[in-house]
Amino acid sequence: MITVQVRQRGNLTLPADLRQKYDIQQGDTFRLIDLDGIFVLTTMSPLVPELAREIERLREEAGISSQELLRTLREQRERYYTENYGDPD
Repeated sequence: MITVQVRQRGNLTLPADLRQKYDIQQGDTFRLIDLDGIFVLTTMSPLVPELAREIERLREEAGISSQELLRTLREQRERYYTENYGDPD
């Protein structure tokens, strides 16, 4: 069991061994969940960089160039606009 203390401005200090064990770095973001007085602290992974890496991986696996991907996205956007808002002309 680990004890932490709330400081003057509401700050908590996580013990160094926990920061090392879970590779917690300065600036990392957490979500605090209140379960009726039981606090659960969970790390928040940066979603956008993870999604970008996954899209890049899938693009490479499919053998699609960045230019082809962008062209297809533009075409899809135009098709969506036309289907939902009519012909732009």
